[in-house]
Amino acid sequence: MKNLLIVLGVIIVICLFGSCSYNGMVTKQENVKAKWGDVQSNYQRRSDLIPNLVATVKGAANFEKSTLVEVTKARAKATSIQVDPTKLTPETIQKYQAAQGQLSTALGRLLVASENYPDLKSNSNFSSLQASLEGTENRINVSRRDFNAAVQEYNTTIRSFPAVIVAKMFGFNENGSFTADPESQKAPKVTF
Repeated sequence: MKNLLIVLGVIIVICLFGSCSYNGMVTKQENVKAKWGDVQSNYQRRSDLIPNLVATVKGAANFEKSTLVEVTKARAKATSIQVDPTKLTPETIQKYQAAQGQLSTALGRLLVASENYPDLKSNSNFSSLQASLEGTENRINVSRRDFNAAVQEYNTTIRSFPAVIVAKMFGFNENGSFTADPESQKAPKVTF
C-alpha cells in the first residue's frame, strides 16, 4: 500500500509538472503569434503607404520610372508572401525577411532619387508620406525586436530540461527569428 501511494504521488507530481510546463509553453507560443501579428501589421502599414508615395512621386517631371517600377514590384512580392503563424520556422522567417528587405532597398533608392527633385522635396504631401514611412520603419524595428524576444523566451523554454520532454511529446518546435541582413555586416566604403 505504501509503494502504491508513492507511485501515485510520483505520477501526480509528473502530471502537475507536465500540465504546468505544457500550459507555459502554450502561453509563450501564443505570445510569439501575437508578436508576429504586430510585425505583419507594421509591414502592412508600410505597404499601404507605398501607393500614395509612388503616386506623389509620379507627379514629378522626368522622375526615374525604373525606380518606381522597382518599388511597385518589390511591394507586390513582399505582400504576396504569407506566413502561417503556426509555422514560424527559420526558413519561412528568412524568406519573409528577404522579400521585405528588397522592398526596403527599393524604397531607399526611391527616397535617395527624390533628393534630385527640389519640387518633390518641397511637396507637403511627399514630406508627410516620407515622415509616415520613417515612423513606420521605427515601428517595424520595435515589433521585430519584441518578436525576437518572445521567440527567444519560447525557444529557451522548449529546449530546457525537463520542459523539453513535454515539448517533444506535444510537438512544440523551435521558431525562427529575424536576423541582420548579411549586407549590413559589411563596412561601407568611403572615398574622398
